[in-house]
Amino acid sequence: MSSTIRGNLLIGQSGGATAVINASLVGAVEAALAERHIDGIYGMLNGIEGLLKKDVIDLRQQPTALWPQLLKTPSAALGSCRYKLKPGDDERVLEILRQFNIRFVLYIGGNDSADTAHQLAYAAAKSGDEISFISIPKTIDNDLPYTDHCPGYGSAARFLAQATIDTTMNTLSIPWHYPVKIIETMGRDAGWLVASSALGKRDEIDPPHIILVPEQPFVTEHFLQRIEEIYRRLGYVIVVVSETIRDEQGKALGSAAQAGSDAFQHPLLSGAAQALVTLVTQQLKLRARSEKPGDLQRMASTSISATDRSEAYQVGKMGLRALLAGESDKMVTLVRHDEPTYHCTTGLVDLGLIANEQRLLPEAYLNESKTMVTQAFIEHALPFIGEPLSHYPRLVTTRLTSR
Repeated sequence: MSSTIRGNLLIGQSGGATAVINASLVGAVEAALAERHIDGIYGMLNGIEGLLKKDVIDLRQQPTALWPQLLKTPSAALGSCRYKLKPGDDERVLEILRQFNIRFVLYIGGNDSADTAHQLAYAAAKSGDEISFISIPKTIDNDLPYTDHCPGYGSAARFLAQATIDTTMNTLSIPWHYPVKIIETMGRDAGWLVASSALGKRDEIDPPHIILVPEQPFVTEHFLQRIEEIYRRLGYVIVVVSETIRDEQGKALGSAAQAGSDAFQHPLLSGAAQALVTLVTQQLKLRARSEKPGDLQRMASTSISATDRSEAYQVGKMGLRALLAGESDKMVTLVRHDEPTYHCTTGLVDLGLIANEQRLLPEAYLNESKTMVTQAFIEHALPFIGEPLSHYPRLVTTRLTSR
């Protein structure tokens, strides 16, 4: 049952933008527009960082036709940020919320955004302010705990799985030119994205042939042995690696190209794939090249999963309903059901259990060598990417004999 308390709603987006983060915004706004207990509907530009500057817009003034269009628009329409609250920021935020008569706050983001919402909910409760905070999950890393999976992951997974298939077609056209191809994905400490590159794999020959996840230490000798073995058998090798893989001493392979840290002291790494290219070239004398899709994996509109978009909309909508039911300091979760067919409902979890926590790729989703996914992972993740991937025919290459 909805709360009888009236008030204004404020919505923000934070962290790395995804292909479906706007679907969560639209779900929340459309739910609020239909709710009589919501007066003003406002948006903070560039998340909490923008709110601290009072960069707030009136979402009720947007044209009605905008929302169904925004539903299919990648990136963060409100703008995003990577801002860690400083001492005194919580009091300043509460002061601004009082000035705008904000009663309800929805913050769409990942681990760090959940921490921000948690801190603000705690500050509001401590000061006696009747302001409720709900976190809406978003991350391509798929590393938020207590939810079956995260909105944003399905579309990024679809992109990487299809991109792995497509780039291999180029390798097949002239395999001796660059017989080893290494694709570098995003992913802070969890291997979900790397693993998703195998969602189009139907047999041993299909790419990728090796995946390297950050949960497993990188061992040079094992890697080179595996490359040589596959090359001898197939004539080419496709590898997918996380940008954050580390060696047995815990040093990131991409640390040589580290470009500082973000506001939450997460290292900004780059260069893992190139480090492996150098290793293969020098040690095995094989030509190798690297590919790095970068931001495309987060927000390629051509790879949006309809399932992912629908679930992103759903968690935005249910976040608003949770606020009106009197909930605060919670994150909306996706609760999976596989019978009679795959679908998700929503739940809630305390933000104190989410903030700054990560869900890593379970070992059961990796094979014995830790370099490929298991069927259990395929069955778990395949529903997230929506429609089947494209696979391509090959010519029968029976050679003619001379007469």
